[in-house]
Formats: sequence, C-alpha cells, structure tokens
Amino acid sequence: MHSLSDHIAVLPCFSKIKNGQIVAQMKNQLKQNLDEIDELLNQKQYNWENLIEPLEFIDDRLSKSWSPVRHLNSVKSSDDLRKAYNQCLPLLSDYSTEISQNTALFHAYQQISESIQFKQLDKAQQKTINDSLRQFHLGGVNLQGKQKKQFQQIQQTLSTLKSSYENNLLDSTQSWEKKISDKSILKGLPDYALAMAEQLAEQKSLPGYRITLEMPCYLAVITYADNRELRKEVYEAFSTRASNQGVTKVCWDNADIMVNIVVKRLEKAKLLGFDNYAELSVETKMASSAHQVLEFLNDLVERSLPAAKKEIEQLKQFASEQGLEGDLQSWDVAYYSEKLKQQTFQFSEQDLKPYFSDDRVISGLFKIVNRLYGINIDQIKTGIDLWNENVRFYQIKDETGEVIGQFYLDLYARENKRGGAWMDECINRYQIAGKTQLPVAYLTCNLTPPIGEEPALFTHDEVITLFHEFGHGLHHMLTRIAVPEVAGINGVEWDAVELPSQFMENFCWEKEALNLFAKHYQTDQPIPDKLFDKINRAKNFQSAMQMVRQLEFSLFDIKLHQSLNIENEKDIQQILDQVRDQVAVMIPPANNRFQNGFAHIFAGGYAAGYYSYKWAEVLSADAFSAFEQEGIFNAETGKRFLQCILQQGGSRPAMESFKCFRGREPKIDALLKHNEIC
Repeated sequence: MHSLSDHIAVLPCFSKIKNGQIVAQMKNQLKQNLDEIDELLNQKQYNWENLIEPLEFIDDRLSKSWSPVRHLNSVKSSDDLRKAYNQCLPLLSDYSTEISQNTALFHAYQQISESIQFKQLDKAQQKTINDSLRQFHLGGVNLQGKQKKQFQQIQQTLSTLKSSYENNLLDSTQSWEKKISDKSILKGLPDYALAMAEQLAEQKSLPGYRITLEMPCYLAVITYADNRELRKEVYEAFSTRASNQGVTKVCWDNADIMVNIVVKRLEKAKLLGFDNYAELSVETKMASSAHQVLEFLNDLVERSLPAAKKEIEQLKQFASEQGLEGDLQSWDVAYYSEKLKQQTFQFSEQDLKPYFSDDRVISGLFKIVNRLYGINIDQIKTGIDLWNENVRFYQIKDETGEVIGQFYLDLYARENKRGGAWMDECINRYQIAGKTQLPVAYLTCNLTPPIGEEPALFTHDEVITLFHEFGHGLHHMLTRIAVPEVAGINGVEWDAVELPSQFMENFCWEKEALNLFAKHYQTDQPIPDKLFDKINRAKNFQSAMQMVRQLEFSLFDIKLHQSLNIENEKDIQQILDQVRDQVAVMIPPANNRFQNGFAHIFAGGYAAGYYSYKWAEVLSADAFSAFEQEGIFNAETGKRFLQCILQQGGSRPAMESFKCFRGREPKIDALLKHNEIC
C-alpha cells in the first residue's frame, strides 16, 4: 500500500485535470478508501502500525486527489469546473461523515488510546489519536438512528451552501464594471491606477478605461478619485455585492444562504449537545469558551474605542476644512484619510510603490527568512505544470542543502480568481518507513499585476499581505513533524494559526529588513531615511479605527453564532447593527450588505472564530517583542522561534509552543504598544 518516494512529493498535473472526469474519479477514490478502511477493521487488536499508518496513507492519497481540483476552482474558475466541484462536495461530505460516525473505527482508536503501546508513542502520535477521538465526538459518532442521518444531511447541506455563497460573491464581483471614456472623471488617480484601468479596458478590447471591483482597482478608486460620485458608485457596488441592494443580479443574493448556514450550524451544535454553534466552534480553540472570547473582545473595545472616536472626529474636521459638503460618508473615509495622512506625514502611499517591485520584494522576503532560519529558496523555472503563466514555483533548502519544502506563488489579481489572499495545503509532510514526503503549499494573493512593460509595483499594504501569507506557508513547509494530522498547520488551534503569519508582518516595518529589498525599481536606490521615518511615524495612523473595525467583525461573528433565533436576513442585520452601535465610529449606509460578502465566516473556516486574528495578534506581537529586545535578525532567537513554533506544527498545544519560545504565557501589552493604544 505504501509507495512514497524518498524526499519527493508528486506534484499535481493541473493541465491533465479533465472537468468531465473529476466526479467519476472522486467516486472511485472514495469507494476505494471505504473498502480499504473496512479491511483494516477486520482485526482484533489495533496499534499504530496496523491502523493509524494505513489510514494516514489513505487520507494523504485523497488529499492529493482533491487538493488540485479545489485549488483550481479558486484560481481558475469556469462553469464546467464549478459544476464538477459542486457535484463532488456532497460526496466528500458524506464520506467525511461516514468516517467520523464509524463506531468500529472509533472503538479501534479508543483501544489504541487505552493500550500499553499508547504510552510508548511519541507526543505527536499521542496528540493525533487524542485529536481524532475528539473529532469523532464532534463528528457525531455518539448519535443514534434519525439523529445520525440528520447530522449527515446537515453536513452535506452546509457544504453546498458555503460553496454557493462563495460562487455568488465571485459572480457578483466580476459582473460589475464601469466603462469610462472621459479621463477627467478619473482625476486624482495616480498614474499606475490609470494605467491599470486602461489595461483592464484593453483586456476586453474596449477604448478608454474600465473600472472593476477587483481589490487593486477598487482600492485605487475609493482612495484617490477626486470625483465623489464615482467613489460613491464604486463603493455601493462593492458593499452591496451578492445582495438585493445593488446593481448586480438578485440571483446572486446571499441572504437566504446566510440564514440557512446559521440555522444549520445551530442544528448541528444542538445535536452534539452544545448550547449554540459558538460553543461548538471554541471546542477546538485555545479560548476556553465563547464567554471568554467576548470578554477578550470587549476589553479591546474598551481600550480602543475612545482613541477611535478621536480619530474619526479628526478626520471629519479635516474633510470639512478640505471643502467636503455635508457629512463624511463611507465612500469618503479612505479618500480623506489618505489626504490627511499626506498632510500629517508629508508622504503618500504612492511614494512607496516604486520601492516595492515584485521581484525585489520576493527576493527580500527570502533573504529575511534566510537570516531568521538559515533556509534558502530557489525558483524552479522548468518542468513544473502551472495553471497560469504568472505563477511561480520554488523549493526551500535547509542549511545542509536538503530540500525540505516547495510552494506555488500566485501573486496577481485576475478574472475568474477568488478574491482575497490565502495559503492552502497542496501536499502534507508525511514520513513513513524511512521515506519523507515533502510539504508543498499554495500561496495565493490578489495583488496589483504588472502594467505594460513595467514590473508589478506593490503598495506597502500589499507587501504586508504577501509576508502574512508567507508566514502561513512557512508554518506548513518548515514543520519537522512526521505525522500529517499534526504537521504544519494541522492540529493547530484555529485561534493560534495566525501567529506565524502576523509575526511575519512585523518585518515590513523594520528598516533593517526593508534595506534588504526596498529599492527603487529604476534607480536601485534604497528608501531614503527621511521617507522611512515618515513611514514609521505613520505606522499607527488611525490604528484605533482599524482596531475597532476588526472588533466589529469579530463581535458580529461570535454573537451571530451564539444566537438561537435567526429566522431571516433581518435578524442577521439586527445583530450587526447592534454591534455597530456598540463599536463602530462610522455607521455605513443602510444599503450596505457587508455580511453578504463576509466569506471568512460564511464560506471559510472562521465561523465563530474571526476573533482569532486579534487573539493571535496578541501572540505574534508578544513573540516579535523578543526580537525587538534581542535583535530582529538574532540567530539564536530565530532558531528558537523555528524550533518552538514553526517546526512543531500542531504536535502539541499552542500554549506549550508559545511558552517554549517566550518562557511564559502571552501578555496583551505588546499588542497595545504596537498599536500605540494605551
């Protein structure tokens, strides 16, 4: 059964994936898996070697079959692929439920956990078994009769609903465009944004300019366009995506889907004996309860809100002085914030873009992790099957020259690609019988693409996004754990999984790190000291407003999933409105439907877990403060972070890994200091 090649991961052949064959292939794969599992259960005594190892191989084989399909559906969507993908979802859901409710398999795991051999297993193996036993319980293994069937139906429905939500958001986003022939309408947009709008028009063989809701284009308009009506039009198109409030088709309205998702999650939680879905979600996190999460978030609100109110009043006064007629509106905030920032600190984000060309940023990122962890990263330019000409492929070598991981890098925004940025597993690290399978990651962003003959030039925020996702990638690829269920990000509590990613963001603000790559793409000159000083002084510009915005999202998420009586979209809106009354310093217009596009919690893995960004930011800020004290490229500190955090993956509780690195439990002080919030 086991046929892993030594230190070689078999990479996906994307070009050979045939949409018409996907469903049949997945059906065959799932049937083969179930047949093999039945064979494994025809034993009287179970141990790691005769049960867990074969199951790992079965899981790994399925992951490598499904991962490329799932990925292509996100980065190169088409009607045929989407159809095949959606047909597979209920099959995979049924398979997952059948495994988690297999009482014979559950008892086999129990037998191992109660055996003498269990104490002889290493910590990673023990945690794998304990985590699996918990997942059996959360997967409904204790349910009987009708309840078991009901759970299966809920899981299948949720899988379909989440996919529909994401499809609606993508279709709605891509359906909207604005064609502009009069350049004066775009007054205020920097040259790169005008060139981008012109390039977007050329891609459709149109004259003039074309505005879309892809993030680089949207942000450019909302931040720089002097034409207030244009900003309003683009803002309203963006903030009403996948709803019945905007200009896009009502068939993409996510309202009923959201309601059904929340209702089904509650049904699932109650079947498993929880009061609400938030309590079920927290069961696998560092936080001890939803109540503790609320206390944590409300404490941050209390600390941040007074400063945020001062910041918004300052912005309103500034906008008025700049000649704004009437009240400051949501489509004005980014525009006047940028102008206030320019006036206060005497620089614009556009001043930075020439210093952040794509190749230099990537090279600098690799130099930073080389200094931190002693790893080297090289691009492989031939012999790799890619899904787009702009995708790159790299391998990571340790200090001895041994290849320890690989990754795909898909940087730029384009049509038929899901919005946002993410790291996903392509292949997990897996070691068996002396053979090692390399971990491989997908790193995906939607950054500003190259325009014309010039390289892609990133904003500082885009550089931060890339560093963030690369932090996730390092967590996946640098693991030294041999058991796939707890290697890399697997088995890591969800509210700790953002620690390595947010940790990497800090290097985007350090002069010593920026000196490695932030050089003008034409003159090769580094960022001038005066400009860096301005960046540093502006680092926490409106940081309290940004903090309360994230707290708004987190509180809405946790309270929504604590609710017991969601019956329609108005109930969801009411919860969001109540949270905004408590936290928001800028109430959006009535037609804003942020929730209809909040894919993190409705289509992703952050349901009742969006607070994780803030929770993990406490960990990351505290972790980075050690580098601030000891030197940001201190080799010993970097080695300790590598060995205590990145290499350990989910092989032990996240708190143990943090205490290994820091010598104590985390403190919130560093987060507040980094944000200059007292």
